[in-house]
Amino acid sequence: MQQEQIIIIGAGPCGLAAALEFRNRGIDALIIEKENLVHSISQYPTYLSFFSSPELLEIGDVPFTTAQEKPSRLEALNYYRTVALRSEIRINAYEKVEAVIKEESGGFLVHTTARYGEKRSYSSKAVVIATGYFDHPNRIGIPGEDLPKVSHFFREAHPYTGMQVAIIGGSNSAIDAALELERVGAKVTVIYRKRDYSPHIKPWVRPVFESLVRKERIRMLFNSRTVAIKPGNIVIQGEESVPYELENDFVLALTGFHPDRDFLLSMGVAIEPEGYPLFDSETMETNVPGIYLAGVVASRHEANEIFIETGRFHGVRIADHWQAAPF
Repeated sequence: MQQEQIIIIGAGPCGLAAALEFRNRGIDALIIEKENLVHSISQYPTYLSFFSSPELLEIGDVPFTTAQEKPSRLEALNYYRTVALRSEIRINAYEKVEAVIKEESGGFLVHTTARYGEKRSYSSKAVVIATGYFDHPNRIGIPGEDLPKVSHFFREAHPYTGMQVAIIGGSNSAIDAALELERVGAKVTVIYRKRDYSPHIKPWVRPVFESLVRKERIRMLFNSRTVAIKPGNIVIQGEESVPYELENDFVLALTGFHPDRDFLLSMGVAIEPEGYPLFDSETMETNVPGIYLAGVVASRHEANEIFIETGRFHGVRIADHWQAAPF
């Protein structure tokens, strides 16, 4: 069994930042990541640009320089990859944590499955959960949601050229997808349950989107929800009492994400009534002594790429508390 002081689950920007903070204090943390380095960012839309400026995404005091005012997905991948490689942080990629078990002695047993099925076990004095949300989309729970034409992720617009595409949601991800789809000739309908645009839409994007709606190049359905998805159409419930059908080829259900509650509960981490893990925002420690949260998993309602701005500092709070705690 491999002995560790700190195990960090998740190699996203905030997990990397936590490892760098521990490294600066003379503690060589091990990161275990079930996919690739900064997996969530690698799954972002191909041509995405961040809302944040590059200096607000920096970790480990390493400068992040970009060609434009806002960094692109590709620039972010290059930056975090470079930081990880040059700092020589220990990262076990493509290794899935199966269980975290509290020992009577106060430490933890961490059981994993490596890439080719090898079972591994570690002991650790503390565990930092930096797993994010991106693998767990919020499902709508309607008939047809599991049809092949439905996706909870958007990568790029080209495959949808000339197609009737419905987007469920009204967040920045939905608006950005609609704009990209319109540019490649898709026939786009955005279905949003509220009566007006989200106040969180990027201010430089909203006028462009509203102009396309006015010109009827994008159809916007407010106060509406999708109640069923069928092979050739979708069923919409609007303000009218009778649902109606729209011709449809593909559905993008961009309705957000949530933490892996079952994984957290299996460790004994309590879940708040709203579905978010319970933790102390000053120390990032959960109700289980020695288990901490870092990054988007601790964001509650603010789970998006902007959260890197604050989540990158969670490692400082964790390290401060861990070093002062009588473990």
